[in-house]
Amino acid sequence: MKIQPLTQTAHHTAELVDLINYCQNLEAKLAIAMAEQDDIFQIDAYYRRRGGEFWGASADERLVGCIALLPLNEETAVLKKFFTYPEFRGQPHRLGQELYATFLNDAQAQGLKRIVLDTPENEHRSHHFYERQGFVRITREQLGGQYAFPDRDSRYYELKLAQA
Repeated sequence: MKIQPLTQTAHHTAELVDLINYCQNLEAKLAIAMAEQDDIFQIDAYYRRRGGEFWGASADERLVGCIALLPLNEETAVLKKFFTYPEFRGQPHRLGQELYATFLNDAQAQGLKRIVLDTPENEHRSHHFYERQGFVRITREQLGGQYAFPDRDSRYYELKLAQA
């Protein structure tokens, strides 16, 4: 498994659309259109020019997972676009944990103090993962900034990062 910043080629973008569509719509049945999340078509402008990053995980030259960091301000960033195909979750791959570690290392290297995220209320597997990582529930008003996301009865979380 290889995790690295995603190069936005037509092929990688198509694989990203396939991955997100599978996780959000085929698996979770959230009915989220790609037009509601056009950030995936402009990764450099939406993430990187703001000081963030978008990572892809590949296996056998196929995109199998992703995660993104979107800064809200000097202290807070949003964890976004965290998806993996089911066969790469848990043992033996633990791709979710590997992607999250990549994200967290970057957030800490940037000196961020806080991570926030939104996730659909019915995504219990995701809630369990975030809570195991130390995230706690907050209200939408406590996010600390505005960012676009497809709201499907969302639950909000925050993680306060330890300072070195």
